[in-house]
Amino acid sequence: MRSAPVPVRLPDVDPPIVTTQRRIMAETESNAPTTRSPLTTTSDDVDGVEAAGHFRIYLGAAAGVGKTYAMLNEGHRRKKRGTDVAIGFIECHGRPNTEQLIGDLDVVPVQRIDYRGSVFEEMDLHAVLERHPTVALVDELAHTNVPGSSSNEKRWQDVMALLNAGIDVISAVNIQHLESIADAVEQITGVPIRERVPDWVLRKADQIELVDSSPEQLRRRMIHGNIYPPEKVPKALTNFFREDNLMALRELALRFLADETEEELLAHLEARQTNALWDTSERILVGITAAPGTDAIVRRASRMAARIKAELHVLHIISGDGANRSHDAQLDLLRQLTTDVGAHWYEIRADDPAQALFDFARAHQITQIVVGSSGRSRWQELKSGGSIVRKISQLAAPAGIDVHIIARRDPKSSATETIGHSEEP
Repeated sequence: MRSAPVPVRLPDVDPPIVTTQRRIMAETESNAPTTRSPLTTTSDDVDGVEAAGHFRIYLGAAAGVGKTYAMLNEGHRRKKRGTDVAIGFIECHGRPNTEQLIGDLDVVPVQRIDYRGSVFEEMDLHAVLERHPTVALVDELAHTNVPGSSSNEKRWQDVMALLNAGIDVISAVNIQHLESIADAVEQITGVPIRERVPDWVLRKADQIELVDSSPEQLRRRMIHGNIYPPEKVPKALTNFFREDNLMALRELALRFLADETEEELLAHLEARQTNALWDTSERILVGITAAPGTDAIVRRASRMAARIKAELHVLHIISGDGANRSHDAQLDLLRQLTTDVGAHWYEIRADDPAQALFDFARAHQITQIVVGSSGRSRWQELKSGGSIVRKISQLAAPAGIDVHIIARRDPKSSATETIGHSEEP
């Protein structure tokens, strides 16, 4: 956590922050200017054009980890170095330490909307656009706007409008609001997740920072009254804030950030065109043909991947004159098996299967290769240019890639090899 000019700390301890950073490089078909209102936005507004403003998101596993606190700290840090910072909307939830941390930051006046007999405070998008700070702090990215408060239904759409207007935005969201994760959270916690943010919104961020807190610390903060009012604490601790729920939410947040970081690393390595193996996580590649018994090899590789929590990639190499149509049914079964075990299917054409398998492994930062053993005689290997399994091992060893040779147990496959010029049994 970076230091802030306002000497206020969370009651227990400042949460650690893990960061992933990216630059969004998007191409457009035309450089012609487009005309649209800066007040409304859809996914089309950002899918083809890089947002003019920079976007940072503080991600948390649950309420109370310190996302808003981190946002305000960052706002003070930027203001101290001369940046024009304004608060578009901050939700303090009645927490005195958070309210105190606002300090001398400029606050754009909020709207007060009378809706169904109650008064709600909402961000005034028009006012923030008119104020046009260099950086706007906008809390609660998943929030649904009260009808009549904005031309957009969701706050994330307001944020996109600010970015389109060239304003840098710092926002915050909890992992349960991510569209791809919300259903899983509902199943784990039994709590409906009504407010959701499309995955593409988070992936448009230039920077995602995970504000982390252990379940024990979060529950302790809850008991001390630093998250919810005292009357809500007992129910929260026995429902959403149960320790097992918080452990699951924390794991979801950590895995999401790890996946995002891995994608950035692979893109970075591809851009550098490096042949070095960066052993940051395990990735297993299994090379297959339509030969009988290949399904057992895929299942064995899947079990290996599950034990070490590795990604599994399945590669079918078409060699020689082309694919044998008689093998289509078997390949369809292997594709379905690949999907069933949660692996990724790839298919390429190459005259040198061993080299193609190795090149694919190196390009995808594969750490382990799985192939089936050869049942061919020495004479058959010599006629076809030598053992492909042996060649794969010779290529992989200097690159630091492990090779696993799986014994075939299907007698029908005795005349075949997993990777080879012929797929005939």
